[in-house]
Amino acid sequence: MRLRWDSIYSGARDIAAGARVALAGHAVFPEPGQPSDTLVLVQDMPCCGAHAGPRADMAVEVHADVTVSAHAGPVRVEGIWQPLSDDAAGWRYRIRDAHVTPIVDPWEAVGLKRRRFLALGALSGLAACAAPNTDRRADAHRAGVNAKAGGSVEHGRAGTEGGADTGHADTRGSAAPASADAETLAWMRAQVTVDMHSHAGRVSLGRASVPRAFTPVAGPMRAGGMDVVCLAIVVDSSADHVVESPSGRRRIVAYREPDPGEMSSRGEASFIRLHALMSEQGLRPVLDTASMASARTAGNGIVVAAEGADFLEGDLSRVEDAWRRHALRHLQLTHYRVNELGDIQTAPPVHGGLTDFGADVIRECNRLGIVVDVAHGTEALVKRAAAVTTRPLVLSHTALSPRPARYGRSISAEHARLVAGTDGVIGVWPVAATYPTLAAMAGGIRAMADVVGVRHVGIGSDMLGLLSPSVLDSYRKLPLLAQALVDAGFTRDEAGMILGGNYARVWAATMA
Repeated sequence: MRLRWDSIYSGARDIAAGARVALAGHAVFPEPGQPSDTLVLVQDMPCCGAHAGPRADMAVEVHADVTVSAHAGPVRVEGIWQPLSDDAAGWRYRIRDAHVTPIVDPWEAVGLKRRRFLALGALSGLAACAAPNTDRRADAHRAGVNAKAGGSVEHGRAGTEGGADTGHADTRGSAAPASADAETLAWMRAQVTVDMHSHAGRVSLGRASVPRAFTPVAGPMRAGGMDVVCLAIVVDSSADHVVESPSGRRRIVAYREPDPGEMSSRGEASFIRLHALMSEQGLRPVLDTASMASARTAGNGIVVAAEGADFLEGDLSRVEDAWRRHALRHLQLTHYRVNELGDIQTAPPVHGGLTDFGADVIRECNRLGIVVDVAHGTEALVKRAAAVTTRPLVLSHTALSPRPARYGRSISAEHARLVAGTDGVIGVWPVAATYPTLAAMAGGIRAMADVVGVRHVGIGSDMLGLLSPSVLDSYRKLPLLAQALVDAGFTRDEAGMILGGNYARVWAATMA
């Protein structure tokens, strides 16, 4: 569908979310002259940049599928249309998974008039547009992003918003992004690459009576060189919802106690759905040390995971049942309910940390060979978990903060060191309000490594589980993150450890 700017100016009511669209305009980059995978598209050529930034309803944010070289002339953007309702930087429209090409045919650029842009006002310092930290509303969002339940909504409610790996057919085939050269892909493959936390493919059951259709997982994994994904089911979404305070702060909270058997039955249905996705797309279960090692060459590996052990409903025997019948190999203890295992970051504490039942579950996971994930758990929970476990812990998706917000999902240095002290791994996630570019995410990984050491850092994309936008919204972008890590000062060996080698080490220790 080829778009016209007048349709956008009138509110974009005729453009369906998820439609594949094409739009011509002028690209404005976060740093003038510097390439980026995030930019803003306006209809007409910017002038000197001495005016106010563009109005949100007269510009379109673009998340490109590769890093785009700065280009002074008009460009054509082709990608997936995404209306925005609560964007950190205030934008109303986005084109994601976008392919950006310079326009060489002058007739295609008809209507891109400098005079009209001058009437609107050119933008000054694209950092105010593509990087939230220069926008006052985005500043507030950045300060409180971790108080918004980490922006995480692994419930099937996020639709195509933030973190979405759309799986739409790519007419350019399954090759890696053009800016990811063969050399980058070669050193990436020196060891297995692993996403420590994902809901790719719309695997989450959600609340809908009829779950939505799966989206491709295998294709984007192959294209970007992602060998293994820890694909997590979620069962507690039927008992929680998003609430908003008068100040506009949003977070996910449990609003009722589940009925007896509700969580276990949803767990059963969710595991069945996950295996159906795997079967449909030819994804292979990763069950032991050998299959993790072989995934480096075979690819398409899936670690069956659960975000929240609510499906146990206090019954320890269900851990082994899920291990045997559903190939469960990665268990996150808590999610958005204060459940039988312990307290969560996003709600007032009830148990004082990890419960005795939670400790028993950890011991059972150690015995069976199930990775224990303490994401969403309070620092007190992690402290006791670290004392109980005989295997390394992971905290699959978070960000480091000097002052973690109350009811937020970021963690302190002390919190991170508890996990590292078990020889575990902390996954840094790609929330755009915290890290507006892949380079910024690499900087966040650098900050985490400075606190706990490179050996203890990984990535957890929370793919299709984020309420807010993601800078790693497709596995096709993994080579770009790989290069960003090198640009941030990591050696290739260190970058490989972060991209999966560290998780593989924890996996081997757990299987032992």
